[in-house]
Amino acid sequence: MTRVQDQGRRYFTFGDDGQGLKLDNGSHLGPVTLAYETYGQLNGAGDNTILILHAFSGDAHVASHPGQEGEAGAPGWWETMVGPGKAIDTDRYFVICSNILGSCMGSTGPSSENPRTGAPYGLDFPMLTIADMVRAQKVLIDHLQISRLLTVIGGSVGGMQALQWCISYPEMVCSAIPLATTMRHSALAIAFNEIARQAIMADPKWNQGRYGSTPPELGLSVARMIGHVTYLSDEAMRRKFGRRLQERSDFSFNFESDFEVESYLHHQGAKFVRRFDANSVLYITKAADYFDLTGNGEAAMSGLAEADIRFLVISFSSDWLYPTYQSKELVRALKRGGMDVSFCEIKADCGHDAFLIENERLQEMVSGFLNGVMTNGGDSHAL
Repeated sequence: MTRVQDQGRRYFTFGDDGQGLKLDNGSHLGPVTLAYETYGQLNGAGDNTILILHAFSGDAHVASHPGQEGEAGAPGWWETMVGPGKAIDTDRYFVICSNILGSCMGSTGPSSENPRTGAPYGLDFPMLTIADMVRAQKVLIDHLQISRLLTVIGGSVGGMQALQWCISYPEMVCSAIPLATTMRHSALAIAFNEIARQAIMADPKWNQGRYGSTPPELGLSVARMIGHVTYLSDEAMRRKFGRRLQERSDFSFNFESDFEVESYLHHQGAKFVRRFDANSVLYITKAADYFDLTGNGEAAMSGLAEADIRFLVISFSSDWLYPTYQSKELVRALKRGGMDVSFCEIKADCGHDAFLIENERLQEMVSGFLNGVMTNGGDSHAL
């Protein structure tokens, strides 16, 4: 088997033969480009691949590439977990992370050029599902000539993709680690996503998705501010900001940002505008809202027993976007299907984003689980 070396950003394009990728809505999309990065080396047996699946606004740059400069050498979004000697040890595992379909971080999405018009797709881009994103990733994995994934792991929307991989391609998955995720969005999660979408679409610059080089910055900024609040917790906000005023000793008695937390949210919104596409927010949040494994999907999970997939489900105590009871529902559904499931709620006071923040317990759990899967034929009880 080909031994793939550690490398920076790469791009894989497929579906330019007129067929394209068949989507759940019945349409075909093509050509499709996926941006991806790999870390470590595929071993001779080809059985050490870990597929990392990012959350909604993430990208393929999950960690830095040692010895490389520029973007490739810059810290990645999961630098605390991925790298030599870390929980996801790139001296031992071959790691792949690809940017999801519908995003704007190198993969095909609504900001990409529509080959039929020469202009950005905008709202001509087809509606997506989590299953569509996974379907595209499967083509990439086949291209890399990998027939079996040691583990699929991801948090939030990445956790949804990990679950979808198990349902769509159970024969390819040895184990899965869904973090801070859910089998379906609650009404609360859907409501916050809809408020964010409406903030974008209410901006006059949105122009029915045809904004070109003048994006709806105000609407996108507000959407990010809304989303960012859901990623934190009351305790994290209290500890970080409390009711402290910024650079003044009293109220301004106008609508300027008096409080530190207000300034922080404006900063997060402005930063997001510089790196993300407004239409991608619409498409990815809608795909997450559509995701639902509690109906026929649970029946599909009950059929996974023959696939012998091991699961480690992890929630975080202060996550109120995807609270622990939703992870427990997932665990019960998997157990009803005869799955081998381990579960842990990690005490953390920083909210939904806890899976992205350095946490010794998370590192121990993931490292121990992966070691068990790798050395004991998938024995997830070696924790």
